[in-house]
Amino acid sequence: MKKVILTLIAASISVVLYAQKISVKGSDTVLPLTQKVAESYMKKNAGSSVTVVGGGSGVGIAALMDNTTDIAMSSRKIKMDERLKMQDAGRAYKEVIVANDALAVIVNNSNKVSQLTREQIEGIYTGKIKNWKEVGGEDMVIVIYSRESSSGTYEFFKDQVMARKNYASNVLSMPATGAIIQSISQTKGAIGYVGLAYLNKEVKALSVSYDKGKTFVSPSLENAKNKSYPVVRPLFYYYPTAKEKQVMPFVNFILSAEGQDFVSKVGYIPVK
Repeated sequence: MKKVILTLIAASISVVLYAQKISVKGSDTVLPLTQKVAESYMKKNAGSSVTVVGGGSGVGIAALMDNTTDIAMSSRKIKMDERLKMQDAGRAYKEVIVANDALAVIVNNSNKVSQLTREQIEGIYTGKIKNWKEVGGEDMVIVIYSRESSSGTYEFFKDQVMARKNYASNVLSMPATGAIIQSISQTKGAIGYVGLAYLNKEVKALSVSYDKGKTFVSPSLENAKNKSYPVVRPLFYYYPTAKEKQVMPFVNFILSAEGQDFVSKVGYIPVK
């Protein structure tokens, strides 16, 4: 009887030890992908728990530095000051690209404008262009939406689309990508930007030109894959080297054929 009890106790301990608990936090862009992958991963790995929370790339990386998350999701590379803080704290980390994303510029469905050059988008977001009639649209004030400054999408847009120019003071910062979609769908003169996976029928995606109006390309999975659409970026996981053994089964799963299939289904571009 004692042997049976001891065997059961040992088995229970091994189950507890085997059960993985992983917390993932950060980018709203990477959020829908990670949620789908986590659901599938937990079904395949009994006893595993993967908690996924958004909030923005900066929030995820801050949590990584504070040791309050096991994996930080990010739609931008880790910044130099963040690297230095990790280094000063003696916290080594690793970077993994889990997918690629095309960033789409969106407007209200009623807007007659269907394409913009990079320079026109820059002009709108820096405040030089204030009315849609200046870019071929109706006589209507442009209402500008952006992600908040902690967002990796905010950083990427400023770097790659606005050529590092500052956002205008009247730009409305939104806490989440879903809020941008909702606001633009309800505001006739609105403009904003979202990751490819967030596109839906409630808003209209614009074709963009990076050659001063010679060629306009729409944000689609196909155009992002063949690299004809110019606004494409990698999506990252960052994790502490000390937790590599704990998180690698999940990281390997998202990089597997099955995980990368989720990347396509959610609306992003596989890395494999």
